[in-house]
Amino acid sequence: MTGGKLDVLLLEGLVVVSRLRKLLATGFALVLAVTLASGASAAERFTGDGDWATWQKDLAGSRFASAEHRINPGNVGNLKLKWAFVYPEVRAQNRSEPAVAGDAIYFGGPDGKFYARDARTGAAKWEFDLTSVDPAGTAIVRDGPAVSGGRVFFGDARGYLYALDARTGTLTWATRIDPDPSAVVSSAPIVYKGRIYVGVSSNENRGGENYPCCRFRGHLDSLDVNTGELKWRYYTVPQPQQTGTWPSGAAKYEPSGAGVWSSPVIDARTGTLYVGTGQNYSGSGGDFDTLLALDAGTGGVRWKNQVTKSDTWRVLCMDPDAEGYCPGLADGTALDYDIGATPNVFRVGDRTLVGVGQKSGVYHMFDARTGQVVWRRQLGVPDPPGGIGQGGLQWGSSYDGERLYVSSYRADPGTLFAVNPVNGDVVWQTPNPADGCTTGGAAQYPGSCSLEHGPAATSSPGLVWEGSSDGKLRAYDSATGRVLWTYDTIQTFTGVNGVEGMGSAISGAGGGAVVAHGMVYVQSGYLGYPTDTGSVLLAFGR
Repeated sequence: MTGGKLDVLLLEGLVVVSRLRKLLATGFALVLAVTLASGASAAERFTGDGDWATWQKDLAGSRFASAEHRINPGNVGNLKLKWAFVYPEVRAQNRSEPAVAGDAIYFGGPDGKFYARDARTGAAKWEFDLTSVDPAGTAIVRDGPAVSGGRVFFGDARGYLYALDARTGTLTWATRIDPDPSAVVSSAPIVYKGRIYVGVSSNENRGGENYPCCRFRGHLDSLDVNTGELKWRYYTVPQPQQTGTWPSGAAKYEPSGAGVWSSPVIDARTGTLYVGTGQNYSGSGGDFDTLLALDAGTGGVRWKNQVTKSDTWRVLCMDPDAEGYCPGLADGTALDYDIGATPNVFRVGDRTLVGVGQKSGVYHMFDARTGQVVWRRQLGVPDPPGGIGQGGLQWGSSYDGERLYVSSYRADPGTLFAVNPVNGDVVWQTPNPADGCTTGGAAQYPGSCSLEHGPAATSSPGLVWEGSSDGKLRAYDSATGRVLWTYDTIQTFTGVNGVEGMGSAISGAGGGAVVAHGMVYVQSGYLGYPTDTGSVLLAFGR
């Protein structure tokens, strides 16, 4: 080929490349125009990151709405209530953090129903009655749902796990993953490679003096997403054996308990699942107060780190005269120091870390590969023996790629912390504002209000979101900890469902703020205030 012909071919090639670039640019501009017109960011349209489709937000448990750029520190003060959904019947605490996927929001209620609504307007899509599967027992949702593969998965207070068609609400399958009448699914499920992972705990530790305490074994289950078939189960304690009787003559079984209240997370790089466990109910043994690292495929143990030497607690331990039923009162080991919080998995340099808060008030950071302790930091206030761990770190933390955000519960007052994940140093800390119980609706109930942070923290670019038992949802500047926006939920609302009702404490048992597609959602109606006509789900936008 001559040099002249080669030059012509090269020139023609450059022209073709130039035209392709123009076509690609035009196509991208059209897509971008459609994206902007629809109100969704480019990141959301191309990656779906704008969804909040599972309690943990993502496999790693970040609770960070990374794609949210419509709400920022400069305009968060303009947030307004867009709609409210008032539960028509209240049988229990309002505890189901919602999931948002596309234009739908999914949530369970304290009324035995599960709902799908339009995320922007609150208009009804469908609802599902849990008693249609089984009319017996207290059919309420106590966990947050996970939306994956066109289905929505959630559990209930009877030990059932459900799979519904996300579009229609039709039941795909339901299975009772623990037949024990006291079994509870408060652990929000997570979906990974065709499996659902969920923990099971129990209210058996509420049994009185005549109850044959205790035979429940905490466990973490892996189930097939299509059928609900159990693939593997990891028990946290060995099979309890009768070892005698309690002073009442009731049979004594031990060891027991170590329930899995919290939600698991998964390191997709290694296929490792991490989850925390609770205290023993009787005896001492098994993986109580432990962070477990399990092979997600097989359930095999990769490592485990037990953060408390002994912790045997049941509700009777709150009575100082119940030593015969609570031996830990004598030796100071009736602590109730569960790991009830969901872990956070993240990379720092070339190292993967996994951290988790404990009801002792300590945040623990481990090497995710080995389980070796990297650092520990006392953030909350530990309760004395016989307490219920309310000064500690309860349900979960958030990581935005720069800082960890950790909130303490009833720590006089509860406090929101920003922590350096490398070494545990506190970057800033903001106590629950002192006027929380003297302003807004809480001022009407001075005997019920307390300055505590029950919910898991949530973050979005530039902001941290935290609710309080004083009934207020607050947005904080993530760089400084300054409160930028406050909304009082202790007031009367008229719901989009035509029901009138009142909010109260922001949901502490697993619920936190959800930030998705330019909206913020929170459940109000947890404890402490009259809720005669209902508790509420609130939706905010600009």
